[in-house]
Amino acid sequence: MSEPRSAQQHAAHGLRPWFEPALLVVTTSALLIGVIAWAVGATGTADAAWMAGTAVAIVPALAWMALALWHGRTGVDLIAVLSLGGTLAVHEYLAGSLIAVMLASGQALDSAAQRRASHDLRALLEHAPRFAHRYAGDALETVAVDEVRVGDLLLVSPGEVVPVDGWASGGAAVLDEAVLTGESAHVERLAGEPVRSGGVNAGPTFDLRVSATAEESTYAGIVRLARQAGAERAPVVRLADRYATWFLPLALLLAGAAWLITGSPVGAVAVLVVATPCPLLLAVPVAVVSGMSRASRVGVIIRDGTALENLGHATTGIMDKTGTLTAGRPTVVDVIAAPGVDAAEVLRLAASLDQASPHILAEAIVAHARKQHLALTPPRDASEQPGRGMTGIVDGKRVEVGKLALPESRPRWTDAVLNRAMLDAAAIAWVSCEGELWGAVLLRDPLRRDAPRTLRRLRKAGLRRLVMLTGDRAEPAREVATVLGLDWVHAEQTPAEKVARVRDESETATTIMLGDGVNDAPALAAATVGIAMGARGATASSEAADVVLTTDRLDRVADAMSIARRARGIAVQSAAVGMGLSIVAMGVAAVGWLPPAAGALLQEGIDVAVIVNALRALRGSHRGELAVPHSTEDLLHRFASEQEKLRETLHLIRDTADLVSEAPGSTKALVALRQTSAFLDQRLVPHERAEETQLYPAIAAALGGSEATATMSRMHAEIDRLSRRIGAHLKLTESHGRIEDDQIEDLLATLYGLHAVLRLHFTQEEENYFALADTDRDS
Repeated sequence: MSEPRSAQQHAAHGLRPWFEPALLVVTTSALLIGVIAWAVGATGTADAAWMAGTAVAIVPALAWMALALWHGRTGVDLIAVLSLGGTLAVHEYLAGSLIAVMLASGQALDSAAQRRASHDLRALLEHAPRFAHRYAGDALETVAVDEVRVGDLLLVSPGEVVPVDGWASGGAAVLDEAVLTGESAHVERLAGEPVRSGGVNAGPTFDLRVSATAEESTYAGIVRLARQAGAERAPVVRLADRYATWFLPLALLLAGAAWLITGSPVGAVAVLVVATPCPLLLAVPVAVVSGMSRASRVGVIIRDGTALENLGHATTGIMDKTGTLTAGRPTVVDVIAAPGVDAAEVLRLAASLDQASPHILAEAIVAHARKQHLALTPPRDASEQPGRGMTGIVDGKRVEVGKLALPESRPRWTDAVLNRAMLDAAAIAWVSCEGELWGAVLLRDPLRRDAPRTLRRLRKAGLRRLVMLTGDRAEPAREVATVLGLDWVHAEQTPAEKVARVRDESETATTIMLGDGVNDAPALAAATVGIAMGARGATASSEAADVVLTTDRLDRVADAMSIARRARGIAVQSAAVGMGLSIVAMGVAAVGWLPPAAGALLQEGIDVAVIVNALRALRGSHRGELAVPHSTEDLLHRFASEQEKLRETLHLIRDTADLVSEAPGSTKALVALRQTSAFLDQRLVPHERAEETQLYPAIAAALGGSEATATMSRMHAEIDRLSRRIGAHLKLTESHGRIEDDQIEDLLATLYGLHAVLRLHFTQEEENYFALADTDRDS
């Protein structure tokens, strides 16, 4: 029972799925037949049945013990073998049969706890291309990828996986390299630039000049890294074996003492019978399986008992960025228009044209425009320029969207766009109309709403060090790390570098690695516990992981750690209490006051007690968990939905401030101020007041008092104050027909201040309050 998964798989790889259940059925049947025979007075038949059950169990027990000794460990199986053999030797067949049932039960439970899905990374292999289109003179031939040689010229069609490493030849290539870097944005490789295998052609057909064979290419290296990392993972000493290292010599010592005290081997056997480590054979796997079962109810699949035990005492957390800490889907953060151009029109033109593009940034622009309820026009003659963007006719005008070449004497407003993009780590989609720059759309991959709260919970659950690994650039990586309070960040990491970083961390601490892409699979396999975002992530990462999240929610990682720590704690408690009782019984048996059969029955009583205790792992611990009533949860959902719509209009306040700053005396600035004031009076302030009177009292009840919402209530008061100040400025402006010079400084401070306060307030509410609506309550 005590051997790690790998040793036992080597022992009976093909027989294991049905062997333990069969052993349990046979030993239980033998025990019951013996009991029935004994009850009707057929003692000879009863002894024969019990002896048969004992004999059946001793054979696999010997095999498990031999494997333990072969690997240099003396686990709990050795005591079981000695007990079984001793009962046969002194004709205590009922005691032997009881031990046989206990041993078979523990083995079946442990097998269930350790059984895990295959680690052969099938998805990596399935993604790997098997064929390539190679030029043969003026013709194309389809050949096996293994036949491709350095110097060959290949054609890569749209949607195909790049089969081998090479250089873009003849033109640019637009690639989706998420499988390699985890980054959702497409990349452009100009003619002569290197192209890595494993990426997907996200643009038109391009030619590839081969620079490496399939075996030497990038993707093959990722597969090898994942396999090596899994194979090199150090064996883990199971919880039961750690206790057995001191319990075994104690049991043997007391058995020897019993023989000396009683002068009979029966006394030694009695000690061994009550020393049979039932709490280890039963309570530990019961607690582990119970923890795994509970985790599955919240969408976390823990694949074996070792993973749960390690998850329960991990101290270092390593995580990918894109798709793990961030949403993995770019969103529009701002639309900046050239002077004299309407930002809404810039967005409408860009989105109208981008309807014809499958690019992930184009999809974000279209989605944002539709949220703004803009009327999009179907484009004509639309075409995508590799790595540059879209061009086409919208409403009779030629429109271009994407990476446009800026003129040498570029307008001054474009410098503000470039600076903003650099500061916000955002991508820029320039928009031109009839060859003239009209504006720019800024996009970025936002943090998951539950990321800050989840990381706080992970630290509370025992993680003392949080590290981010990402293939993304250093600037956006550092920004994410700063916002989340991470201890360290490694940016621009290749899959090989990620594995090396994980190995370094794993040498000094028990580590968890969280990722969602194929490129994360090797690092997941190298960590002590690999956790895959399986709901949206690549299948390969799920295959390489020990824990798989079946829902696209980061907070489930914290749930999994809490469940694992509790299950492990219950397992330790059950084992300690059970062994303590066993030690007391061993002392009684050592002086001859407890015969083997009675000792076996007593041990069964101890078994029941520790198993009942271990089953507590099926229930959740409500310490530190918030009980949010359904009515409060409904309120949270309602206000979260309203706030999401308000957030989409929040830019109006900053846009108004920009207009006041640039042209305070203009009619456009006055109109914008009126719109902002109307937005505040009719939508935003009523929303905040409703939160204060309806939502916050309900939340305060769940959080234990109004002090928990006092700071946020103060924020409501500040929002109301600034909104009334803007209203007062509007009245002054209306009375004069324009924004007066003496108003400008205070009006700008009020507008920009309100915008900053609202952004912070919305973020805090989303992280601290609205996330409560996502917390499942188990019955």
